[in-house]
Amino acid sequence: MIEVSPVPIFTDNYIWVLHNGRSAVAVDPGDAEPLRQWLQQKQLHLAAILLTHHHPDHTGGVTALLADRAVPVYGPPDIGVVTHPVADKTRVDLADLALSLEVMAVPGHTLDHLAYYSAPMLFCGDTLFACGCGRLFEGTAAMLWQSLSRLSQLPDDTLVYCTHEYTLSNQRFALAVEPGNPQLQERARADALRRQQGKPTLPTTIKEERATNPFLRCEVPEVVVAAQQREPDAVKPVDVFATIRRWKDGFR
Repeated sequence: MIEVSPVPIFTDNYIWVLHNGRSAVAVDPGDAEPLRQWLQQKQLHLAAILLTHHHPDHTGGVTALLADRAVPVYGPPDIGVVTHPVADKTRVDLADLALSLEVMAVPGHTLDHLAYYSAPMLFCGDTLFACGCGRLFEGTAAMLWQSLSRLSQLPDDTLVYCTHEYTLSNQRFALAVEPGNPQLQERARADALRRQQGKPTLPTTIKEERATNPFLRCEVPEVVVAAQQREPDAVKPVDVFATIRRWKDGFR
């Protein structure tokens, strides 16, 4: 049986670790030492690394980990530490875990961004967050909207393992966009309690995101109205998305 565990790093990152009691696969190890200590504590050996994109808080620990143990590194071909480049609709076969993952290209946050999916697990880096989405550092709003739309079509029970604990700040913005959403109100209360107890708010699910994430709800009337109050020409869903993404960039 495969378990997925978070290893906290930096201020709000998680390295997600898939493991089966013997072997482990790390997603986006931005820092080596916390992962080393966690693997040692659990008596697991690292079998592979998955990278979603090139930002250093996702890749920074790879070189040190490879110095400890040479393992395959799967990810976008433009990342120098990647040993096994992958692309959209290819598969990653993790023999140590008896697991095969589908690779999904989800550009927008960066041009090279990938996600990895094996029902019910989705490892989506910085593309989709709990009640939010990544900033547009390299791609366009249309790119990220298309990527999010693709992820939103996954089954309701898909577990969303994103890489940052941004949930509470994302929910403050989501409530500014859609204050009348009762599911969002209840989710924000529940997640605030989790954080007070020192628990992660992740993983979330695609069903939860469809119900509470404004960036997946750009055809919902209250979200459209909120966007049009800022930019009256925001009519199409992609324009609503672009408007609320710009709004979020300056939201405090």
